[in-house]
Amino acid sequence: MMILGATAKRLVNAGKLAAMGVAAVSMASVIAVGAASAQQLDKPIEQRVEANRTGAESQKRVETMATATDELIAAYRLTNKKIESLNIFNRQLTAVIQSQNEELASLQRQIDDVEEVGRSVTPLMLKMIDSLAQFVEVDIPFLSESRRARVDGLRVLMRRSDVADAERYRRILEAYQVENDFGRTIEAYAGTLNKDGVDVPVDYLRVGRIGLIYQTRDL
Repeated sequence: MMILGATAKRLVNAGKLAAMGVAAVSMASVIAVGAASAQQLDKPIEQRVEANRTGAESQKRVETMATATDELIAAYRLTNKKIESLNIFNRQLTAVIQSQNEELASLQRQIDDVEEVGRSVTPLMLKMIDSLAQFVEVDIPFLSESRRARVDGLRVLMRRSDVADAERYRRILEAYQVENDFGRTIEAYAGTLNKDGVDVPVDYLRVGRIGLIYQTRDL
């Protein structure tokens, strides 16, 4: 009986050891399977992470390109507006320049006409001065010196380059007006009269151009 009991006990212990071994083998198998599964999952996870990173970088590049494109479009539109404004300004400036050119052409024609008139008027003014000088010489001899001096002044005026033709013509007409007024006025003035080669002081009385009367002062 004692031998059977010992044998049974050894059998029981052996069964426990066998069970423990089976359990250990099973655990090791589970761990091995889990490790293998983890290794198999690591690669897809890494690939996914890499894909996400690559996708983020691609998205960032897309956003950067989109921003740059928007800026280029905005710059293009602004440039078009500036070009349109410049075209409008150029058209306006062209119209102004054309108008100024027309005015310049008109002024040049007027200048040419004035020069032509000046070339025609100058001989006329010289003839008027000569006629005035001849009239003074044949007229009754009153204020002869001042009247001759007036004519000589007109001849000097015609030789001056700083005097316009209009001013020359005005002065000639003024001299003609003075001579014309002499025929409608009465004037008394002092002067001299040459008698026998001697200048005698006298008082003159001029009545228009009808008469010139003098009286010596010693009477």
